[in-house]
Amino acid sequence: MKTFSRFVAVGLAVVLSGVAPVIAATQDPPPPPPQKAPLRVGGAVKTPERLTYVVPDYPNIAKQAKIQGTVILEVLIAKDGSVSATKVLKPMPLLDQAAVDAVKQWKYAPSFLDGEPIEVIMVVTVGFSLK
Repeated sequence: MKTFSRFVAVGLAVVLSGVAPVIAATQDPPPPPPQKAPLRVGGAVKTPERLTYVVPDYPNIAKQAKIQGTVILEVLIAKDGSVSATKVLKPMPLLDQAAVDAVKQWKYAPSFLDGEPIEVIMVVTVGFSLK
């Protein structure tokens, strides 16, 4: 019981002396609200319009090996319409990096939800065909 009484007495002394408000005033401000997570295309989130298309370079080694096919990528479209991240979902040997390099240069119209620009996740395909 003596410990509890001392704790209450110390706490009361701190509050009455005005130390507690000083401590509270020196604390860091609260952190900013968390960023909203990117949204997948679908429902209220429309597929953004591609404004700039860069043709992927067909690697010479892939041409010589007569490799052709489609690389499927998941891309993150930033609020400004740029491609900010890519992830290969369906790889094709020797063609993945060429697809990623091209898609990172593509530009899209910014996407909006409730009047606010948003980041969008979508899937794109990049085809490679020998002619």
